[in-house]
Amino acid sequence: MSIWTKLSEESLQCLLESLPPRIKAVLKEKGVQGILSKVAGVCTCAVLFLVLCINIIRAFIYFNGIRLLVESPQSSVSGTRGSSVTLPCKYRYEPELTAPRRTRVKWTWLPANAITTAVSSDAFTTETEVMVAMGNRHRSYGGFRGRVRLRRSAPGDMSLVINELQLNDTGRYRCEVIDGLEDESVTVELELKGVVFPYYSKKGRYHFNFFAAHQACQDQEATLATVEQLFSAWEEGLDWCNAGWLADGTVQYPITVARHSCGGEDLAPGLRSYGQRHRFLNLYDAFCFSASTKGNVYFLRDQKKLNFTQAVQACVRDGSQIAKVGHLYAAWKLAGFDRCDAGWLADGSVRYPITKARLNCGPPQPGVRSFGFPPLHRKFGVYCYRQPFSENKK
Repeated sequence: MSIWTKLSEESLQCLLESLPPRIKAVLKEKGVQGILSKVAGVCTCAVLFLVLCINIIRAFIYFNGIRLLVESPQSSVSGTRGSSVTLPCKYRYEPELTAPRRTRVKWTWLPANAITTAVSSDAFTTETEVMVAMGNRHRSYGGFRGRVRLRRSAPGDMSLVINELQLNDTGRYRCEVIDGLEDESVTVELELKGVVFPYYSKKGRYHFNFFAAHQACQDQEATLATVEQLFSAWEEGLDWCNAGWLADGTVQYPITVARHSCGGEDLAPGLRSYGQRHRFLNLYDAFCFSASTKGNVYFLRDQKKLNFTQAVQACVRDGSQIAKVGHLYAAWKLAGFDRCDAGWLADGSVRYPITKARLNCGPPQPGVRSFGFPPLHRKFGVYCYRQPFSENKK
């Protein structure tokens, strides 16, 4: 007997010993164990033999035993910021079992807005654990701790419930069910209802590297937009001729009307892309994504026009804080906020939201009008943001 054959037979014994007693009994009854023993006698690589054994057993379970199926009736789910959402996932067996079996369930997440300090985009493919459960025992991880649970509304229901949805929760979620040697999974995309807006530095056009763009969006209660979010915004009419960073490290801009200064008149409307750029060295603007908030954005009435410092203090006296750019865009897009009065925002810019275009209120299209970043001593109105009472108590 060769040393390879001996190793193969020893590997077979270890593999068989690791199987559940029910599977071992069925394999012996059907003669599969004998088949594997004969294969061990001629196999010249213990590792290759082990892989072969696993695949033979898996095939046997699939064709002669019980098949595990994991399904979701929805490939994507959308929600609003601060609300709860359920990602559907259910598993079952064919044929149906007469008695329940012990399974392990794992939910993982691939963020849409994955941020890495590496210049390479390889790190964007890593899935993060959200929750692991077996029986009545479960554990959640990271920023999901305390915010997720399994619905368990019926046998086999392993749907994931996420509470207090956050901007960075978007992405692809994987529901994986593990039963002995069998494991199957299904993915569900989570999207947030929101709005994409272009954002540039106080210093002017093209001053952000990738990480500065990410921080600039966060400072304005937003995140870097994904390609999908920018594409949806373009479909809804967003036209912007300055290139900006997106969450995947690409630089793009949306054009609805082709023109010479924006990629050329011969190019069809769409997203113009510079592809992946160096995340430290290359400088552009940013495209940010903001979702609805539980708070309230409002124009502070009964006030004389204020400089920036006075505007900040006026919102505080009113029990609020000066609104951020993301607050104003979300209120305009998702709540229909319309006000034809220019007002300070937290970044030192002056803007106002228009949902119904009219005379003396800017261009004929709806949108958030911008005066840029005027000197801070200039006087305007102010937009404030009031958090819900529950958030103020935190």
